[in-house]
Amino acid sequence: MRADRSVVLLAERVVIGADVVPAAVHVRNGAIEAITAPSQPLPDGAEVIRLADDEVLMPGCVDTHVHVNEPGRTEWEGFATATRAAAAGGVTTILDMPLNSVPVTTSVAALEVKRAAATGQCAVDVGFWGGAVPDSLGRLRELADAGVFGFKCFLLDSGIPEFPPLSSAQLRQAMSEIAEFDGILIVHAEDPGVIAQSARVAHGHYMDFLAGRPDAAETAAIDTVIAAARETGCRAHIVHLSSAAALPAVAAARASGVRLTVETCPHYLTLAAEDIADGHTEVKACPPVRGRDNAERLWQALADGVIDMIVSDHSPSTPELKFAGDGDFDAAWGGIASLELGLSLIWTEARRRGHSLARVASWMASTPARVVGMPGKGTVAVGNSADLVVFAPDELRLIDNPALHQRHPISPYHGRAVRGAVRQTFLRGQRIDLAQPARGVLISA
Repeated sequence: MRADRSVVLLAERVVIGADVVPAAVHVRNGAIEAITAPSQPLPDGAEVIRLADDEVLMPGCVDTHVHVNEPGRTEWEGFATATRAAAAGGVTTILDMPLNSVPVTTSVAALEVKRAAATGQCAVDVGFWGGAVPDSLGRLRELADAGVFGFKCFLLDSGIPEFPPLSSAQLRQAMSEIAEFDGILIVHAEDPGVIAQSARVAHGHYMDFLAGRPDAAETAAIDTVIAAARETGCRAHIVHLSSAAALPAVAAARASGVRLTVETCPHYLTLAAEDIADGHTEVKACPPVRGRDNAERLWQALADGVIDMIVSDHSPSTPELKFAGDGDFDAAWGGIASLELGLSLIWTEARRRGHSLARVASWMASTPARVVGMPGKGTVAVGNSADLVVFAPDELRLIDNPALHQRHPISPYHGRAVRGAVRQTFLRGQRIDLAQPARGVLISA
């Protein structure tokens, strides 16, 4: 449908804020013009789309943690394939991480290279994070002014030589700089000292790999972030929290006024270390998937509001890297690709625990948009972008890796039964047709 036409989507179930209600969502020029009761008269000449009885209209998900890897490592993923996967999974906006591409996004010049690579390829809207590395300190404001949504840093080796970590002193320096313009620093929080002390040879044994990245690595690093955020007043965000042991410190810091938000990921909520067979390196991630009890504590933290949101940390690589060493966890690349699968995975587990689809939308759409500063995204509301998903929450299906839209059909979920299927995705009021030219745009903070 054309963006300039009047379109009305009618559904018996529409996710509006914390409610799921019958509604007619009126769209014009890419934005939601009105929300009315389905029984009210419809505009003359409007195109009417009636959802089936088993479908729910919900906001498009906002995934703020995606490694696209283009340019430079496009053989790992790329904007065309990543955004097709996003659209197929009900994600209408992504933010691309500043590393794994070449160059890394640590300068305005590098940002422009990345934007040029993305132009014309994106099926959904795409924004960018900048990188905070030792050489970019003192120049972060330039990247902020150029439109990045914030800055990513590591406290330990990132695995990519061109994206080195920050020391504790450099972390405080970065936070002081970012606080001056009220930006946000997002942190891969694992402590290198703890990991060095815990190091062991894992080879094909998952439990040995897990023991080499213990809970203490996350708790120590998060304590470092909290102390620096308290000292500088900077907004800080912990990416891909895996350890529930860090939750008391997070809750206490926020209660004392530290500006701290936290995300977790589908793999930490849907997988358990006890179930990971030796040699299955498709499940390797850093920080690692921990035990079943840990996952339940993460779910409780989501329910309690200690964890704010769920994003994918879509981190793909080539099969040669992901399966390097033929099942050797020390040799294989760490990263789980689930951009297309997150909504169904999370909804399957959330409904089992009594959570509503509206709560899932808050974790995967409205809160990510709010945390990073995307007004007009993430909710079904008048004036917002008409980024919408038609979701069938009761449909039972099996995940089929070869059918995935990402560049390499690798995930730890092949054959897993899930509830929920994305049947249509709309970007600014237009249905995304993956057979047609890409219509996503590049967005700035």
